[in-house]
Amino acid sequence: MFFEGFTLEFHEAAGKRFRLRRGGDGPPLLLLHGNPQTHAMWHKVAPVLAQHFSVVCPDLTGYGFSHKPAVSEDHAPYAKRAMAADLAALMGTLGHEHFQVVAHDRGARVAHRLVLDHPGAVERLCTMDIIPTLEHFERADMEFGMGYWHWFFLAQRHPGPEAMIRNDIETWFDFHTSREPKPKDFFQPEARADYLAALHEPGTIEAICEDYRAATTIDLEHDRASRDAGVKVTCPLMALWGAKGSLPKWYDPAAIWRSYAAGRLETGAVASGHYLAEEAPDDVLARLDGFLRR
Repeated sequence: MFFEGFTLEFHEAAGKRFRLRRGGDGPPLLLLHGNPQTHAMWHKVAPVLAQHFSVVCPDLTGYGFSHKPAVSEDHAPYAKRAMAADLAALMGTLGHEHFQVVAHDRGARVAHRLVLDHPGAVERLCTMDIIPTLEHFERADMEFGMGYWHWFFLAQRHPGPEAMIRNDIETWFDFHTSREPKPKDFFQPEARADYLAALHEPGTIEAICEDYRAATTIDLEHDRASRDAGVKVTCPLMALWGAKGSLPKWYDPAAIWRSYAAGRLETGAVASGHYLAEEAPDDVLARLDGFLRR
């Protein structure tokens, strides 16, 4: 059953409306999805985690069926600082002032900013298949540009990329999610249907592009300021990545994360490509079982 034991809800926080699923009982645990997905990406791991945690799976600002700020010149509503503040407000609205976070892809970038800006709120953080955004851009080369070409395409000025994506949304989705070859039926049918329905929702494609535009502008300003000030992740941090993905080919992820962590750090590869929670849920759950505080 899809998200067995979970309720699908809408909640207001910081004057915005968010869609989320939640279920379980225990310490609060926030799960954050990536692009071009929704909270549905957690369907294989969230019900297991709900046996020990109060699990909250929202659609990020702009994604899925959550609030979608309009396109702006400075992209500020999609700065990871703003998206992180939205999540802190949402968790507070749900009665969770302190919580643990597990996050993938774009959600992990939001989570990284969340622990920097709200260190008292986040007790533990697990990131999946990222290194800090600043590191990607400062290390950028031909291989990165070809592998993560979508970073540069989506960040082009409005409404160029939006118009091209909207011309054939499903073809774009399949191409975008197949940088590591996989069958078209790779995603669970209900999850895939949710991803595509969200992409057809007015404003979602603009939001995705604004997310990436913010990454090339205002996010870098915030990240450089934090680095210059010596602000690091102070809570226990576990950084995971897909062994079949791009990160271990291009970087030493463990060494990079060490320079961003002030406290306990665990790192490791999962036997998967980019979509860890959907490709290797048992491995992900085993690693989280030894890391998250029950």
